[in-house]
Amino acid sequence: MSTTPLYPANKQPLGVRFRRAMTRWWPLYLMLLPGIIYFLVYKYAPMYGLVIAFKKFSIKKGILGSPWVTPWYKYFEQFFSSPANRNVIKNTITLSLWKLAVGLFPSLIFALAVSECRNRFFARIVQTISYLPHFLSWVVVYGICVAMLSQSNGVVNTFIKKMGGTAIPFMTSNKYFQAVLVGTDLWKALGWGAIIYLAAIMGIDTSLYEAATVDGCGRFRQIWYITLPCIRKIFVVLLILNVGKVLDAGFNQVYVFLSDEVRSSGEIIDTWVYTQGIGKMNYSLSTAVGLMKSVLSCVLVFGTNALARKWDSAIW
Repeated sequence: MSTTPLYPANKQPLGVRFRRAMTRWWPLYLMLLPGIIYFLVYKYAPMYGLVIAFKKFSIKKGILGSPWVTPWYKYFEQFFSSPANRNVIKNTITLSLWKLAVGLFPSLIFALAVSECRNRFFARIVQTISYLPHFLSWVVVYGICVAMLSQSNGVVNTFIKKMGGTAIPFMTSNKYFQAVLVGTDLWKALGWGAIIYLAAIMGIDTSLYEAATVDGCGRFRQIWYITLPCIRKIFVVLLILNVGKVLDAGFNQVYVFLSDEVRSSGEIIDTWVYTQGIGKMNYSLSTAVGLMKSVLSCVLVFGTNALARKWDSAIW
């Protein structure tokens, strides 16, 4: 009798493959179960509330009892039709793009500098110091900024006035506020963002550098032809993850730093949604804007991933 299986291993029905995988790897799936339950309960179940974006929500009537709005895109249109909200969108995109550009490349350069440092003791000290700001809350960072950049008695402005200059309103001027946000975000995230790059650099085969040294390559050529190509996939992954957060712009930071003087240049979508939803109890409008932001972020992630795949196959 022939012992040839009815289906090849990779062509078996999905149900058969699932049962075999569950039988063979059931301890691993059992360990995975708490994580799956967490995401189902706290991430996917609350998505039911997104229908509020298409209803005239009333707390008394609840989600099911609230009537549907006509047309269904009423709140989306309401958000985009306001000139003030266009400024909110502009602020969000501007801040996010600056943080994306300033956040990725300095972390990469810093990781390369640390990895090339010959004195390992000094490199570890620099790494530790660079990590510390990551663990500070934005409230603490705001206090440091006030002490350093305050127009009346900040350290920087005190020095400027002693040099005969005029005090600069860093924290209360629309001209400088976005630069303060980007700069503090860079200072806080620089060391922490370099950790992944450092881990990738440490995983590169040292024989590649040894062969390059024998061929007469200097350190800069080794970085260009060995280090950067070997960590390019890590860079692409971090780029995709950061592009997905382009419409976030850092709610915690902006909410702490924001004041009435700089609202025109600092208000972003997340703070606007918080003000509308919690402050003014306009739940339907704020939910619609939050839903729109999430969908666009998802599209950006998939789009960037597709472009990265094409770029990777074309270049390498």
